[in-house]
Amino acid sequence: MFDVTNWQAALADGFELQSSGTTGEPKRIFQSAAKLQAANKVAVEAQNITADSRVLTVCRMTHAGGLLAQTLPAWSIGAHVEIKPFNAFTFSRDIKGFTHTHLTPMHCTLLMQTKNFRTLDLDGVFVACGSDNVTFEIIQAFVEHGAVFMCNWGMTEIGPVTINTVFDTPDKVKRYREQAPAEGSLLGDRYYCDYKIIDDELWVRGDVCVYDDWFNTHDLVALNAQRAMYHLGRR
Repeated sequence: MFDVTNWQAALADGFELQSSGTTGEPKRIFQSAAKLQAANKVAVEAQNITADSRVLTVCRMTHAGGLLAQTLPAWSIGAHVEIKPFNAFTFSRDIKGFTHTHLTPMHCTLLMQTKNFRTLDLDGVFVACGSDNVTFEIIQAFVEHGAVFMCNWGMTEIGPVTINTVFDTPDKVKRYREQAPAEGSLLGDRYYCDYKIIDDELWVRGDVCVYDDWFNTHDLVALNAQRAMYHLGRR
């Protein structure tokens, strides 16, 4: 298991992390040192995390999103990280002074339902969002409040920053929304892994994956004319 007090050793030796259960029964999956280093490199690049970044972690550290999306990558390059349980009513105050945070779609929905959201200032904050389907309503709401918003797909087995799109203007949100298929939610069009689609199922492989060979995610996906990938459900 991951030891937050000795993350350097965990990064060097690897550790087990329990999956969320979206690919079947929850199971412990070993994260090797090589996979972690590759995933950290991708996460830093995709989210523009630097040594000067300040990361607010509000997701559980026992979850791939909470630990691997921003926290461990930020630590690995000497950035500041603060871990604090998510609170929809204090988030507008908690986020002040931070440059990055990772939220689930449920977190976003809860924030959008609070009175404080109307005056929430996310200017200069990079918000990564994943672990469940991310709607265009969520993307639009956060971009309109000043955030740079990354719609992201990944798993305990791969990434978790693996397929994504970054939105920084309302015009970009509008353009992607207009070209979206009638069904499905956006995964992204920036690919940090090899992928193929067999019988509508997404197969992936790469240095950011815990497996050497192709891994069947069992996610049903489709590509639009612009090569953006959309999630259609699970088989």
